[in-house]
Parts: sequence; C-alpha cells; structure tokens
Amino acid sequence: MSTESREELLAFLRRHPPFQDMGSFALEALAAALKPFTVADGGQILTPNDMPPDLYIIESGQVQVRQVGDVTLTDPPLYGLEAGQSFPLAATAARRPAINTYSAVGEVKCWRLASADFAALLLSSCEFNRFVLDHVAGLLHEARRQIEIQFGQRNADQQTMNAQLSAFVRPGVIRIAPSTPISEAMAAMVTAKVGSVIVADADDRPLGIFTQSDALRRVVVPGHQPGAPIAEVMTSPPATISSHATAYDAMLAMAMHRIRHLVIVDAEDRIAGVVSERDLFAMQRIGLRNVRKVIEGAANIDELARAAGDVRRLCLNMLAQGVNAEKLTQFISGLNDSLTRRVIEIALGDHDLAGLDWAWLAFGSEGRDEQTFSTDQDNGIIFAVPAGGDAEALRQRFLAFAKEVNEGLARCGFPLCKGNIMASNPSWCLSREEWRECFSKWIRAPEPEALLNATIFFDFRSLFGDETLARELRQWLLAQTADAKMFLRFMAENAVKATPPLGMIRDFTFDNNADFPHTLDLKAFGARPFVDAARIIALAHNIPHSSTVERLRTAAAQQRLGGDDINAMIEGFFIIQQLRLRNQRAGTAPGGENRIDPDKLNALDRNMLKEAFKQAKRLQSRLQLEYRL
Repeated sequence: MSTESREELLAFLRRHPPFQDMGSFALEALAAALKPFTVADGGQILTPNDMPPDLYIIESGQVQVRQVGDVTLTDPPLYGLEAGQSFPLAATAARRPAINTYSAVGEVKCWRLASADFAALLLSSCEFNRFVLDHVAGLLHEARRQIEIQFGQRNADQQTMNAQLSAFVRPGVIRIAPSTPISEAMAAMVTAKVGSVIVADADDRPLGIFTQSDALRRVVVPGHQPGAPIAEVMTSPPATISSHATAYDAMLAMAMHRIRHLVIVDAEDRIAGVVSERDLFAMQRIGLRNVRKVIEGAANIDELARAAGDVRRLCLNMLAQGVNAEKLTQFISGLNDSLTRRVIEIALGDHDLAGLDWAWLAFGSEGRDEQTFSTDQDNGIIFAVPAGGDAEALRQRFLAFAKEVNEGLARCGFPLCKGNIMASNPSWCLSREEWRECFSKWIRAPEPEALLNATIFFDFRSLFGDETLARELRQWLLAQTADAKMFLRFMAENAVKATPPLGMIRDFTFDNNADFPHTLDLKAFGARPFVDAARIIALAHNIPHSSTVERLRTAAAQQRLGGDDINAMIEGFFIIQQLRLRNQRAGTAPGGENRIDPDKLNALDRNMLKEAFKQAKRLQSRLQLEYRL
C-alpha cells in the first residue's frame, strides 16, 4: 500500500467508531492488516458457510442483511449497513458462523480484517475490545427486547383478529344513490381520502360498491362517460359481512373471493361500515397481502412454487396463533385455490382452449374446502361438446393442458395423486354427458369400487372455468340420489364400518399398525365418519353443499337430524381437524401425518378427543337408525 493510500485509509478510520478512539499504535496495526475487497452489485460478501468469519469495514456502498433459511424475495431484508459500519462483529469475536447473509447493493468497497488479525487487535487495543464487548451486550439486550415485543404482539394480534368487526367500524362511510354521476362519486372518494363508496337504496341497504380499482378498470381505461350514473360501473351486489363477524372471518372471505373490500351490514342488512384489506393488515401483519400479490403476479411456475412455500408458512403461523380449525382449513383451501387458478392461467398461455365451455373440478378434501397441510391432487375436467362436435378430439386437447397443470401443481407442493385421480387421466377428463353416465353407473351398481369412487367424486366443486357446468351436474346428481335408496343404504353400510376407536374398558382402541404402533388414525377413524355421514345426508336430502359442516348445518336447519346437538357434532369434527393440523405441523414421518399417540396428549386434549369420537358415533348411529343397519 502506498504512503498516500495508507494516509487515506487512516483518515477514513479516524472518522468512524471505534477506530476514532483507538491509540495510534493500534490504529497503525489495524491499517497494516486490512486488505481491500470489492464486490459487484448483488454479490454475496459473507454467508454462514464462511468460517471463521473475517471482519468487514464498509468504505463505500450499501450492504443488505438478509435472514438465512426458507425465505423468498417477498421477505424484506433485516436491515442495511453503510459506510463506516462493520460486520459481523459478534460472530467474528466468538469465532462462530454469521447468522445472516450480507450482500452488495450496487458496487461495495470494503476493508477486510482476517479473523486471526481481529483476535490480535482485541488484545492490543482496549478501545476496540470495549467496543466489541459493548456491541455484543447491545445485541443480547435487543434480542431479549424483540422477544418480549413479539410475545406481547402475538397476544394482542390474536385478540384483535378474533374481535368483532363492529369494534373497527370507521365513521363517515360514504353512501351515494345509484343515480349519482360517476365523476361526483370519484370526487367524493378523493375528498374523503377513501378507497371506496357504497351505493345504497333509500333504506340504507347496499346495492353496490365502487372502488379505486373500479375507477381505473371501468371508467378511465374504457373511457366511460363521467356523467353517467354510478350504477353502470359499480360492483353489484356487493360482498357483505355481518358486523358480528370477526376480523379473521373478513380476512378469510377476502382471500377466498379475491376481493379487497367488504360491506359490513347490521342485523337488518343496513350499512354499518366497510372493511378493506388494508384495514385488516393494519390489525394483523401476517403477510397475506404479499402472498396473494405474489400468487396473482407470478409469471411462471417457479415463482408460484415459492409462493406456495409462503402459503404454508403463513398457515403454520396462523395455527401457532391459535386460529381454529374451521377458519384455518378454509383459509388453506382458499389460498390453495388461488395457487391452482394461477397454475391454470399460466398453462392456458400454451394451449388454445378459447371458445370451449369447460371447468376444472376439485374433488375430495379440496372439493369440500377442508384441506390440511398434507394433501395431494384430486381433480378433473368437465367440458361441453357442441352440436356436431367430437368428444374424443376435445378430450385430447384438454389432456395435454391438464398434464401441464398437474405437473405445475406438483412443483408447487401438491403431490401427484397415487390413485391417478387427476384431470390428465382420460378417465377423469370427461364431457358433461360422460360424467353423468359415470355417476349413473356408480349409483346403479353400488359395488365396493363404486362406493369408493362416490366418497371422492361426489364431493366436487368448480375452481376455474364455466361454473354453470359444475352447478348443473350437482343438481342432476342430487335428483338421481334422492330416490336411490339401495345406493344410499350401501353407502351408509360402508360408512359405519369406520368405527371411531373408543374402547369399552380402555379409553381408546388401536388398529395394530406396525409402522406406527399405539396410534390412532385421525383421518380414517376420526374425520371420515363425519365426512361420510354428511355426504350421505346431503345426497339423500337435496343439499347442494360440498362442505361437511355446511351439509350438517343445512340438514339441521331442515330438521333432518332430529334433536341431535348439531353444534356439538361440528365441534367434534373440528377437534379432530385441529389435532390433525397440529400433528402435521410437528413434521410427523411420512405415512403418520394423521396418526397420533393419545398418551402424548395432555388430559384436556384426551378428553376432547374422546368427546369428538362420541359425536362421530352419534352421527353413525343416526345412519344406522335411518337405514336400519
């Protein structure tokens, strides 16, 4: 190093702590040991793999510090470092790996102090030694403070998100008449600095909603006349939610319906307020906005795969915060629906299906909105064959498309179905008439395979495409099953074989599974009795829902369950689901995701599990009574 360069380095060091307080001898020794180090934009300067870690002093540029591990580009950096700052002091002093990665933003020029020279400087300079010790002590204090803040925030957030929306209603919601000119409505939004206005009738009941995004998509871009009435461009009917619903309920509704505003209504359906996605995230910063934006904006499957990881982390976080199983399974299903739709949209870019009437169907747990953390694919396609069209030729076009979608979903963490119940299988890529024939065959000849198929395929809903095809198929199916007494009896007979594992003497009975001894299968003998019973009741009584809980609630409203306490049954089902989710979160070995050792449960959980199994038995008893089994 030239004398001029050395003087420049010393001058730089004297401008920044702790070097400005070091004696001349120690400072000269430091300058002699430092080596210049330049990194281009985006380059990594230090990672936890670098051992022992050297010390870096930033001369110019900015260094971005990111958390190590399962993070994505949507996760913000922890912080940034600028000229004069050093890193990683604590790790270099302790000769342990750094806990973060350090990367260059733009070109970064550093001075590098080897780990051995750092140790020598600690011994030779009291000022440097004191600076390092103070820095480490400060890190420990900050870590403890952050833990306390996060613990308190978690409890506060949980209470907030479980509070009713009535607690968050803002005064001054803008109401306008349907005849109000568009320009006047937009001016009102600007003046009030709000993102929406509610179109109301004379009785203050919501007729529609108009938002900032509506203004861009429906007025500005197409050049709609600003003097036209707002009724021409509003969203009608608006999505509404009761003022007694919770913030979690609102968050779930927005995620499932891909909307950003809900009109809050009172018991008489009058306007009580409006809640936006922004309002919810002012209450609870759990990342849904980022996740949904990444899903909707993903340009390829790789980006979606990263978003799928975000979905899982988000849902695990919600489970840890105590979100109940009903909301969480619906939330998982809602976000997974968004992922699936985006995979389909991306695949459509490579396949010309324009002008065809078709729909992507979800079966099984996805069809019931009851997905847990461990779920594979169960899907199919229904399509309409135009007059004079060739069903087989259409099928071949759909199969190539479906194969790409199934593979894309697999890359996003939804394993290919081992039983090949997927849209890329010609058996489940069928025309409207072929699906009806399939269902008719199973109903006419209820053999074991037909009964098994019924437990999967009769729980379907449309995720993408022409929803009318799925709705009409559901109506047709219910008309067929209402009078299919023999078929329903066989289904009931099959359903009651999955007996909840309650013992006469001991609390529980076990199925002697060699791989997972002394465990209970919460899916096969816990959730399944509820699911099977609800399905049979729905097929017998023209209940159009695919969700287990909605089927039971509707049956109770129709007085199909006698004097049984439907709320206790539903609570029992969700106790099982909550235990399944907790077990899957714990990372149980493959094959054991739904198995639990009751001896590892606390007394309260054991008693709740026993009560849940009793409720399942009550549902089975009702089937036995109705079908004389």
